[in-house]
Amino acid sequence: MTAMAPTSTAPDLSFLLDHTGHVLRTRMAAALAELGLTARMHCVLVHALEEERTQIQLAEIGDMDKTTMVVTVDALEQAGLAERRPSSTDRRARIIAVTEDGARIAERSQEIVDRVHREALAALPEEEREILLRALGRLATGHLATPAENPQPVRRARQRTS
Repeated sequence: MTAMAPTSTAPDLSFLLDHTGHVLRTRMAAALAELGLTARMHCVLVHALEEERTQIQLAEIGDMDKTTMVVTVDALEQAGLAERRPSSTDRRARIIAVTEDGARIAERSQEIVDRVHREALAALPEEEREILLRALGRLATGHLATPAENPQPVRRARQRTS
């Protein structure tokens, strides 16, 4: 006797969010690659420009672990887009300062990010775009704001660079 698979009573939310997130990330990665940036590099540049921030603060904003953050800042330094400097408010802390070239690249990369987002949302009727963004915002700041404790952490997909 062959067992019957259970019938789903609702759309697979996990699949829908994972798939659309994956496709959006790959499109973003391809678009930012035109400038020689990754999404993480863009994130660090933009948030470091907003105010004086340490590497730890920027890692939290970008949801990066320490190792990934170090590699990202190393790449930005090597490209001449950012540098580590002593904080102006705490001699023990080091901040990530964006260079003039980095500020120009951040402006261009933000235009790319905005374009990729516009293109994604353009697939929806105009009246549904704001509804989707508002609903996702509520999920991200409400019920799905904090990952559940799990003895076996869920692995996040790695971004591949070509």
